[in-house]
Amino acid sequence: MKFVDNVKADVTTDIVYMMCPMHLLKLEEQIQELEIGQILEIMTDYDGALEDIPAWCEKTGNEFLGMTDSGDFFKFYIKKMAR
Repeated sequence: MKFVDNVKADVTTDIVYMMCPMHLLKLEEQIQELEIGQILEIMTDYDGALEDIPAWCEKTGNEFLGMTDSGDFFKFYIKKMAR
């Protein structure tokens, strides 16, 4: 897993405490709102996101920049690269 520091997100979506598959549904919904090149930060406490979000990025052509782990939740950073 790629860990990052000081990524400046254009939009943050907090889905901590939401059940699966909300992390992917919200990701799909929010990424549509961004312009190509903008960065989305997704906050979640769902462990499955560790595999799901990077795989979603690879499948959709968006760039997984990395993540942080606060101990209580994860922050994932995704750069919109595709429509």
